[in-house]
Amino acid sequence: MSDVAVAPGLFDRALRRVTALWRDMAAGVAGEPQDGFAAQMRACLEARGGEVSARSRAAGLAQAYLAEDAEGRVEFLRALAGFDSDAEAVRLAWEGVAAATGLADRAAAKARLRRALEPPRTRLLTQFAAIPDGVKFAVDLRADLLARMKGEPMLEALEADLRTLLAAWFDVGFLELRRIDWSSPASLLEKLVGYEAVHRIRTWRDLKNRLDSDRRCYAFFHPRMPEEPLIFVEVALVEGLADNVQRLLDEKAPVLDPREADTAIFYSINNCQRGLDGISFGNFLIKRVVTLLSAEFPNLKTFSTLSPIPGFRRWLDERIAAGDAALVTEDEAKALREAAPAERALPAPAADGAVVAPPRPALAETPTGVLARILGRRGQAREEAVARVLDPVLCRACARYLLAETSRGKRARDPVAGFHLSNGARVERLNPRGDLSEKGWRESAGMMVNYLYDPAKIEDYHEQYAGEGKRAASSSVRRLAKGFV
Repeated sequence: MSDVAVAPGLFDRALRRVTALWRDMAAGVAGEPQDGFAAQMRACLEARGGEVSARSRAAGLAQAYLAEDAEGRVEFLRALAGFDSDAEAVRLAWEGVAAATGLADRAAAKARLRRALEPPRTRLLTQFAAIPDGVKFAVDLRADLLARMKGEPMLEALEADLRTLLAAWFDVGFLELRRIDWSSPASLLEKLVGYEAVHRIRTWRDLKNRLDSDRRCYAFFHPRMPEEPLIFVEVALVEGLADNVQRLLDEKAPVLDPREADTAIFYSINNCQRGLDGISFGNFLIKRVVTLLSAEFPNLKTFSTLSPIPGFRRWLDERIAAGDAALVTEDEAKALREAAPAERALPAPAADGAVVAPPRPALAETPTGVLARILGRRGQAREEAVARVLDPVLCRACARYLLAETSRGKRARDPVAGFHLSNGARVERLNPRGDLSEKGWRESAGMMVNYLYDPAKIEDYHEQYAGEGKRAASSSVRRLAKGFV
């Protein structure tokens, strides 16, 4: 079977269907001003003609937005952002609060202030939720805002309003957890392929392997977006902690009876909707899946991830460039030189009769220099003799990166580490040569990590990380980072 690609026609057909429906709805409102986005938005806010007319005007706005090119969409967003709170009304309401006496008067004054502070654009955004596929439209609208708002305070304020609305609409209590398997609709399977960003799904056979009897895939859905996954997780049911993603996803590997598995490995978690960035579902998803799997397979004792470390190689290259002496010892550098000697300098071709000088030996490399050279040659680094020396160097550096390096105060520098640590996991084991794909080598020098979810300690670990920035780790990983944590 050829490589899988998400058929563009799938989304194009859905878009045409929805925009045609919106166009028909909008056509039911006659005599409305059409001179610019602001006029259409004002007509929506005036709410003449009742609920049906309001929905029709909202549909017309949505259809107008999707019909625009990139520049036109920015103008639409600026017009929408312009419907802000009335400063004079806010001032008067605030004075009313200050002047109020007694509990009843003060409560009424505060209610008037809240109404004055609410920008009209919030009512416009809320109207989109009432039209078919309007919630999805609002999600995609925020995705556009995130890409275009930088440096424009009004667009940033509009994005903040929309984020608040979406956080309420997508409260986890409203979401449905569903299993995706090979019998799921083809359109949903195509979306699964398109949204997979951690380990690309290359063929239909690859996809079927990930949905086999010893595999599970779960996703959160919203009732107003029933065909669109919000976030999904892929799980492998195995024996023992997995340490290599290529072996885990090997299509030729025998299928394990899931009743014999003792470990559930979460190997890929993907957010599907850019417009929901910053609205977290992942922690709830993992906990819900742990509960489901525990009930289905009582033999499962361990719940762990096999996770990438996407920021590790960048950090490592920075430390190499700085000549960080803690990365590699003289003895390790010597062993690396012996396992992978630098090429000798070759003489330039000589003219007939000229005396050819003997080749000169390569200049001696510093410890960090030899490490940089080997990391730059993926094929050489995979040779067994080189890897035996390189593996402990990378493990020590990786433990330091995950447990000691910070971003935004006490938070872990690596984004995937931050996600799992904030969800209550602990750093359990480091896996050199865990992902030797080109992407894995480029982002993490082939390293992967197991984050362990211990149901009895999830809440404690979460509280320690959220409150103190403390990163839970096994004793073996913590020993590797000795001197830095």
